[in-house]
Amino acid sequence: MSTETTTPAELGSRWRRQTVLKRDVFSTIERGQFVTDNGEVGAVLRRIDMVSWWTSGISRHFLKREAKALTRARALGVAPELLFSGRRVLVRGWIEALPLHIAKPHGDRAFFRSAKAALHRLHRTGVTHNDLAKEQNWLRTPDGRAAFTDFQLATRFSRRSRLFRLAAYEDLRHLLKHKRRYAPDSLTATERKVLARKSWLTRIWMATGKRVYIAVTRGLFNFTDREGGGTRLVQDAPVVAARLKAHADVSDAVVVAFPDRYDEVGLYAFVESETATEAALIDHVAASLDHAKAPDRLQVVKKLPRLAGGEVRTEILQLIAMNQVDLIDPMIGGESERDIVDRIVAERKNLHDAF
Repeated sequence: MSTETTTPAELGSRWRRQTVLKRDVFSTIERGQFVTDNGEVGAVLRRIDMVSWWTSGISRHFLKREAKALTRARALGVAPELLFSGRRVLVRGWIEALPLHIAKPHGDRAFFRSAKAALHRLHRTGVTHNDLAKEQNWLRTPDGRAAFTDFQLATRFSRRSRLFRLAAYEDLRHLLKHKRRYAPDSLTATERKVLARKSWLTRIWMATGKRVYIAVTRGLFNFTDREGGGTRLVQDAPVVAARLKAHADVSDAVVVAFPDRYDEVGLYAFVESETATEAALIDHVAASLDHAKAPDRLQVVKKLPRLAGGEVRTEILQLIAMNQVDLIDPMIGGESERDIVDRIVAERKNLHDAF
């Protein structure tokens, strides 16, 4: 995959990059500013001009699917606005919101009512999303409403066919799986029945096509998309975190993924310690990682942000690692936590990954 970071030729001077949100074998996603007829607006660019030749065909197919789905969903208010669609680029509007795996709406019944209503509105246009099992494709706005993103696998239907009803059912079932995780007490008896009953199409897919998909993506492309973190988050991060925690001067360590400008995914380690130095910890990690790669960024902090029960707020650390610090403020629980987070933000190690 190319490491060029120039603006795509199709956009000329209309695009101003701020940071990379995600990079995988199918596309690179950037956040920035896009010039429209009404002025400059916050936007997200999906570009496939840097993908390898062996994924270019499917990348173009995904790009076209997303453009067509966003065109139909334009007036719903639950999906990004399509601002520009080209041969190798797609620009969609920026939605001020957090992905579900960062928002973590525990007990938020209102959010899931909003999510169900948004899904019904999308389905009434004849569009099924088809990728709602991923928490990062669900968004929670500051006022608690639900929205969707990443329509690469979406399908447009001209009528409410049997296939449409199956796809819509699976969209709903995936929503209910998230509801079961975050607000299980609010599940109705009917919703529990839906959760317990996969469609015949899904059962066939899991028994056949999914196995091929996993073999190709993880075997051929070495691609895993757990919460957008890829293979390194799955394989390397636990090893790195365990090694850091084994250091005598370390009280805790959290390793999160971030999109790197040069590799698809980088690892950012936040290490809680009063006395350890960054250099000493890097040497400590490098000494015995075996096949795992060392973290690309390592930041020593006096305190990690925590919930009242002591759980580290990894969602805040994830936003810091991704340079999405403007989304943190509504998540802060009080002045003491603000002081901790502000210090980490001020000393973060990935500033050169923001443009």
